[in-house]
Amino acid sequence: MATKTSTRKTSTKKTTSKKTTNQKNLVIVESPAKAKTIEKYLGRNYRVVASVGHIRDLKKSTMSVDFDNNYEPQYINIRGKGDLINSLKKEAKNAKKVYLASDPDREGEAISWHLAHILNLDESDANRVVFNEITKEAVKNAFKEPRSIDQDLVDAQQARRVLDRIVGYSISPILWKKVKKGLSAGRVQSIALKLIIDLENEINQFQPEEYWTIDSTFKKGNKKFQASFYGLDAKKVKLENNDQVKEVLARIKNDEFSVDQVERKERKRNAPLPYTTSTMQMDAANKVNFRTRKTMMVAQQLYEGVSLGTGGTQGLITYMRTDSTRISPVAQAQAADFITERFGEKYSKHGSRVKNVSGAQDAHEAIRPSNVNLTPEGIAKYLDKDQLKLYTLIWNRFVASQMTAAIFDTMNVRLGQNGVIFSANGSQVKFDGYMAVYNDSDKNKMLPDMEQGDTVTRATTSPEQHFTQPPARYSEATLIKTLEENGVGRPSTYAPTIETIQKRYYVKLVSKRFEPTELGEIVNKLIVEFFPDIVNVKFTAEMEQKLDDVEIGTEQWQKVIDSFYQPFKDELAKAETEMEKIQIKDEPAGFDCDVCGHPMVIKLGKYGKFYACSNFPDCRNTKQIVKAIGVTCPDCKEGQVIERKSKRNRIFYGCDRYPACEFTSWDKPVGRACPKCDHYLVEKKVRGGGKQVVCPNGDYEEEKVK
Repeated sequence: MATKTSTRKTSTKKTTSKKTTNQKNLVIVESPAKAKTIEKYLGRNYRVVASVGHIRDLKKSTMSVDFDNNYEPQYINIRGKGDLINSLKKEAKNAKKVYLASDPDREGEAISWHLAHILNLDESDANRVVFNEITKEAVKNAFKEPRSIDQDLVDAQQARRVLDRIVGYSISPILWKKVKKGLSAGRVQSIALKLIIDLENEINQFQPEEYWTIDSTFKKGNKKFQASFYGLDAKKVKLENNDQVKEVLARIKNDEFSVDQVERKERKRNAPLPYTTSTMQMDAANKVNFRTRKTMMVAQQLYEGVSLGTGGTQGLITYMRTDSTRISPVAQAQAADFITERFGEKYSKHGSRVKNVSGAQDAHEAIRPSNVNLTPEGIAKYLDKDQLKLYTLIWNRFVASQMTAAIFDTMNVRLGQNGVIFSANGSQVKFDGYMAVYNDSDKNKMLPDMEQGDTVTRATTSPEQHFTQPPARYSEATLIKTLEENGVGRPSTYAPTIETIQKRYYVKLVSKRFEPTELGEIVNKLIVEFFPDIVNVKFTAEMEQKLDDVEIGTEQWQKVIDSFYQPFKDELAKAETEMEKIQIKDEPAGFDCDVCGHPMVIKLGKYGKFYACSNFPDCRNTKQIVKAIGVTCPDCKEGQVIERKSKRNRIFYGCDRYPACEFTSWDKPVGRACPKCDHYLVEKKVRGGGKQVVCPNGDYEEEKVK
């Protein structure tokens, strides 16, 4: 018996020893795609799993902020993540060591903090791993220097979360009672809406002013060039009406003009800075027609990793939520070597420093390729078309930022006759510099060689009347730019903000520009009246700065919240008692219900206006409001072509007799047939603005119209 007992104990020790040997280090990241990439880099001693974002958050049903306990957030495990949490606990219990490797920002730090709480990890333990790019070298280096959870970063995230919850969950219920259900308000959201409405008011109040230009074609020898009227008798003159134009033309006695002044200069144009989140979003909108949400989705894919065939999976860009333009010395050196090898020594800046703009948080680098040697053309076959478009933008911008300035030879001439002055400018690239990669210059417009005292001949003159134009409405790109310039919001907030104001039907996109809706104007008016600080740009920018100070440990987050909440609760009390209920009246539709015969009305719903029966709820007949374009259906010849919207909110054209007639077209029919093949003609948008009538078969096209 003693022998058997002894054997059993020995066996138990061996089993325990074997279990310890087989234990792996557990790494928890945010996304499954990221987990697969990192696990390949770390090898067999590591197991990498995903938390799939946050695992704890504030309750959705209540404020979840304890005002009597120093604004303490009341967290719960996110519903539906019970099985995942149990799985993580089991993995952590069996792991040799647990590493928390969520994203390198406030949100990622908070996710790690919540994981540490749920898994009973010591928050002071060096178990937090951060990397700005998902490459083998960066990941392995990060695991050599783990740190403890940064409580200042966690507090900065908590402060923003609590502040947004207080604003949203306090104002929104008042809007539900006073206006309609389903409305919301928020710090960044409400300012974005106000900016759009303020601009709309400016457009509506705009008074166009008349002005004229006189452009002429001149000849010097056999070469022609363009010049524009500058002024009279050595002074610049603005032409405000046709009478002034006639006076100028009357002073011109013949076609001979003297060259009165020639000014030659060399001008440098520095390379653009590498991308931040907002500049990437703006360029993606302007150059490859990406919506903000799509830009961030594709950037996330590039960051988390793409399979490069035998080269394995690799993260192609650095972290894409940043307002820093800093580049690491290692990346600068790699770029300098690449540029020197491909373009030559004179094209490389050799690691010149990039200074951040005022207020930028320097936790991350700018957005750049993880490996500059992975050129867009070199990896194009591994990327889908959207990934390739965005990667090309990021790669070109980064490489250009590390290249020398472009140099131009410029020339300005003044031409005169009888006191009438015309001016012409020309330029030519002397050294292309960064433009070898990133050409953001107009085409060369060189003037013929001229010297003071020469004579040139006027060939044509074209006076033209113009009227000043109102400011353009905001696009996604220009709205983001304005928010950033005013210090409102941070890189991670822009995409969800823009999505929310559209989802609430506060604004709508018309030709890729934001127009406020009636509902948006009602909500904005109430918030401006009762919560002026919420829509005060300066106040919000100062609050953003205080929240950033929490991040660097110079402000205590509860004090920041308290300084906001004390005056805010008085505004809430006033709004509850003084805000009048607004009745959004139904408009008569002008026709009767085809089900019960009662008059139809126009109602304002979650997705805009629609027709509904006034006999609701007894009759629930509704109809979509459609816009006829005044063209008979080219297929059935009976119905009318109307504007419709796809599930993705894209406008297309179809017959109002659908489903009896299934005619559809992405391009707008113009009501005429092609003179060559008799197919219906359509109106297409053309590059640079304007429209053109064409035949879809390619047999016919008319001149472009601006």
